[in-house]
Amino acid sequence: MKTVFVGAVEGSERALSALIRSGRAPDLVVTLPPDRAKRHSDFADLVPLARSSGSQLHFTDNINDPQTLAAIADREPDLALVIGWSQIVHAPFRAIPRLGTLGFHPAPLPQLRGRASIPWTILAGLTETAASLFWIDEGCDTGDIAAQAPIPVTTLETARSLYDKQVNALSQLLPKVLARIESGQIDRSPQDHTKASYCARRRPGDGLIDWTRPAEELDRLIRAVGDPYPGAFTHMDGHTVQIDAAHVFDGPPRYIGIPGQIQDRGPGWVRVSCGGFSCIEVTAWRNQTLTPLPRHAILGQNQRVSA
Repeated sequence: MKTVFVGAVEGSERALSALIRSGRAPDLVVTLPPDRAKRHSDFADLVPLARSSGSQLHFTDNINDPQTLAAIADREPDLALVIGWSQIVHAPFRAIPRLGTLGFHPAPLPQLRGRASIPWTILAGLTETAASLFWIDEGCDTGDIAAQAPIPVTTLETARSLYDKQVNALSQLLPKVLARIESGQIDRSPQDHTKASYCARRRPGDGLIDWTRPAEELDRLIRAVGDPYPGAFTHMDGHTVQIDAAHVFDGPPRYIGIPGQIQDRGPGWVRVSCGGFSCIEVTAWRNQTLTPLPRHAILGQNQRVSA
């Protein structure tokens, strides 16, 4: 079976590696040119894998442009795989592969369609999610389900740990689904669109910490937007302070202070007052000149927090 693989992020790299290990190297790998790496915070260079497996390469930053469609059509693929690509593939693309186009979404479709589903899973406090392979149609993550694998979400889940769970599930699902397709078994389960939900796009600025929010909410934010995404941050004395790890601090002792105020500190930690007289203990941060963060300083003063 001839396949075309489209992707440009860490999940793409892991999926491509799983295909190659299963003896299913794509005929063509379509990916971003290296000079467009900044388009994704989790960009991965697929060139070494493609070349080592004998796959042809095509670089593009527009999956729907005529040159890219011609390169794909030239391979006469039976199946296209779109794994980790930010653009929607239009009808001319979907018309090329004989059997259709499979996509991956790190959520339990039809729930959490759209953008940034891993951060939103943590921000929403969900306890379970899923890895979904689906047949791409004209909608946004609306096509028939080819396979799903449930994934538990722990109370300490981070963007990195959930990202890794998702790509591990994908790496196991994808070769199995392709094996079934090769044997003539094409699984299609229509989504229940009445149960759909959609996630909004997130931007780097959405990681700005509003210290007036409760510590539990800020704990979720810090875990949700960290590696491999841009991360949570605050400001102090005109400097950006990146907050990489934290947890709710319930005491004792109990701290009462201004939201954003550093109440106490020790080796490798600072305790910061949050909304509702709650407290969060920050255990990993980055800044240029402010290590250690001084006691009683107030983080986030004079910064604008989006509504």
